[in-house]
Amino acid sequence: MTRTTQRFERAPDPARMLSVYLNDHLAGAGAGVALFHRMSQTHTGTPAGRRLAELAAEVTEDRESLRELMTVLDVPLMHHKILLGIAAERAGRLKLNGRLVSRSPLSNILELEAARVGVEGKKELWRTLRALSRTDSRIDGEAVGRLLARAERQADALETMRLTALERTFHSGPCSGNSPAPRGRGISWKRGWSP
Repeated sequence: MTRTTQRFERAPDPARMLSVYLNDHLAGAGAGVALFHRMSQTHTGTPAGRRLAELAAEVTEDRESLRELMTVLDVPLMHHKILLGIAAERAGRLKLNGRLVSRSPLSNILELEAARVGVEGKKELWRTLRALSRTDSRIDGEAVGRLLARAERQADALETMRLTALERTFHSGPCSGNSPAPRGRGISWKRGWSP
C-alpha cells in the first residue's frame, strides 16, 4: 500500500473537519458583510438602500453569531481564510459589467445575485448546525433555527430586489417579448423567455 493510498484511507478527524468548515463559512460571511455594506452605501437615500442597510446589519449580526458559536465549540480562527474571503470580495468588484468607467445597471443585478448566493450558503450552514445540535449539546438548536428563519427572509428580500432590478434593466430588451426570438446552436428559444 502506497503512502498516497494510506492518506486517503485515514479516517477524518471530525473536530478538524468542523474547524475548517466553520472557518470557511466565516470567511464567506466576512465577504458577505463587505458586499452588503457596499451595496447599501451605493443605494443610500433610496428604498433599496434602507432595506440593504437593514440586511447589512443583520448579516453582520449573523457573522458575530457564528464567531460566538465557534468560541463555544472551541474552534480557533484561521486568519488566512478570513483574509482570503476579504480578498475575494474585493476581486469581485473588478468584474466586467459592460462599462469601463461608470457603474452599470448590471452591477446591481450581479451584486444582488452574489449576495443571494451567499445567503443560500449561510442557510445551509445553519441547517448543518441545527442537525449537529441533536448530538452536540453545546449548540443551541433553537437559536440556530431562528438564524435559519432569518436567512430565509433575507433570501426572499434579495430575490424581490433582484426581480425589480431585472425589470428596470431589461424591461425594453429581449426579455420583454418586443424583440424577435434569438436563434442558435440547437436551443429552442421562446419569445419573452430567457434562461
